[in-house]
Amino acid sequence: MKLSNLSLTALEKIKVVRWDRIIEKHEGPEEWESVLRYYDPEFMEVEGRWILLPIDCSSHANITILRTIWSESGHSVTLFLKDTTYDDDPFFSGFMAVCDKIKDENFFLAIVYHEWFIIEPAKGIFES
Repeated sequence: MKLSNLSLTALEKIKVVRWDRIIEKHEGPEEWESVLRYYDPEFMEVEGRWILLPIDCSSHANITILRTIWSESGHSVTLFLKDTTYDDDPFFSGFMAVCDKIKDENFFLAIVYHEWFIIEPAKGIFES
């Protein structure tokens, strides 16, 4: 799926969504309209579903999905990911995103995108 193939109606649905961020100590609600204007985002396929994150598509090759947690309804997903685009230190390259499915569309859109310190769990403590 490509942004360029979306209908104008679908693009308008994206533009009006606000999302929360904490990235490099910058906080606050952002608007997807600004992401579309100033960045080059593109859909990523995650477990057979299309997800749009507020990042440049050039970063996709550096992203590893560490965990996905789908809601029972399947209309929301929480992602934990590693993005080594700017920092290859695993401790400082973690992010988490909460994404919701857009009504009457076949994709999910990030409504939360935060930095997350990747902390490895102690072996044998948690079930996998």
